[in-house]
Amino acid sequence: MDKEYLLNENPGKALFIFAIPMIIGNLFQQFYTMADSIVVGRFVGETALAAVGASYALTMVFIAIAIGGGIGASVITARHFGARRYPQMIRSIRTAIITFITIGILLAIFGAWKTQEMLLFLNTPIDVLDQAAEYLQVYFIGLPFLFLYNVLSSMFTALGNSKTPLYLLIFSSVLNILLDIYAVVELNMGVAGVAWATVIAQGLAAILSSVLFLRQIREYEMPERVFFDQRELKEMTRVALPSILQQSTVMIGMMLVQSVVNRFGSEVLAGYSAAMRTDGIFVVPMVAIGNAMSSYTAQNIGARQVQRVVDGYHAGAKIVAGFAFSACVLLVGFRYPLIRSFLGDNASTVSIQTGTSILGFMGWFFVLIGLKMLTDGLLRGAGHMFLFTAANLVNLSVRVGVAMICAPRFGVEFIWYAVPLGWFANLTISFASYRLGRWKASANLSHGDEGRA
Repeated sequence: MDKEYLLNENPGKALFIFAIPMIIGNLFQQFYTMADSIVVGRFVGETALAAVGASYALTMVFIAIAIGGGIGASVITARHFGARRYPQMIRSIRTAIITFITIGILLAIFGAWKTQEMLLFLNTPIDVLDQAAEYLQVYFIGLPFLFLYNVLSSMFTALGNSKTPLYLLIFSSVLNILLDIYAVVELNMGVAGVAWATVIAQGLAAILSSVLFLRQIREYEMPERVFFDQRELKEMTRVALPSILQQSTVMIGMMLVQSVVNRFGSEVLAGYSAAMRTDGIFVVPMVAIGNAMSSYTAQNIGARQVQRVVDGYHAGAKIVAGFAFSACVLLVGFRYPLIRSFLGDNASTVSIQTGTSILGFMGWFFVLIGLKMLTDGLLRGAGHMFLFTAANLVNLSVRVGVAMICAPRFGVEFIWYAVPLGWFANLTISFASYRLGRWKASANLSHGDEGRA
């Protein structure tokens, strides 16, 4: 297929073709995080599952920083690519890679240093605290690899290549699952075993990504050797920081809400963890469509094809509706076997009831997060960040506020009742921003008016 198909192909077809490898790749990523939970839940015990679950929200915040920053940086790269400004594109790529490796190293040091304090802040139950800390201490070793892989994955997609990240994710996911089983079942390493499996798989994926990406950009290399450009960093930061916030909103909300869940004990925490891992699978297509919309928008803005962005948005809404219907059928209709797959036959009644209640409720509302992600992706791709940022802050505030105020008074159910309320508030603001159309003017002024070379 033409490497510029996001600029030339039918909008709906282009967006769908571009998003499918991202969806499959992200599903594999979810599967291997699920594998951690399934392996420890079945072969170590419910307490070990709760320990990994207590760590999950915290690790997802770091993942969200890596993914959000990579997507934000890729918007600038995609815009250069769409306008055929190849020297600027190469400078933006080099700047992004150097910046993200540095951030990954700094966060790894901070995470290892403050592990115990972060878990105590989240009200982690005492009976799982030591295992959760053991898991995180190993996990933080792999953060630099995580950041390198995610920024390279975003750069692949910025250049219209969503297949290579898919192949790498399939490789790392399968490797992670095999290492999970070997470390826990054969070596009896417990929660540390699944953490080491993740670190090794991410490290190899990052190395392979580097080799393949260097091959892809060889045709665009220029004689100049500018490895770090402050102007590119400034422009990337303008888009990346709100993008990190958007990606982190769900995860920060999960982390803060986790502190509320933890107060209800390890049985509720185990059921909640199983439901969140399952829920995460069905969020994947929505996130992928939003990320695809971001690159699609950025490339077409760079090529000054604003109407194609609008057409792509309408096509994306139809794709979202299809995924939302499928999610509803599967989560509501199969919630019991889905939760049982994590907890096994000896799980407590409380953990089963918690997990199935969450899935049975959440299944009805996935169209909200799908439209939210799609609209946010368009605004981010156009560089229209103010209301984008405000919408995600409102989302976070609603979810955390309702959970913290209502759950201790009226019951744990209000923790998941708050989620679609936050999605709806976010979507209302983002869609209003889209309809106002100011993102079009913002896009025309972004990163110069050089036009197509």
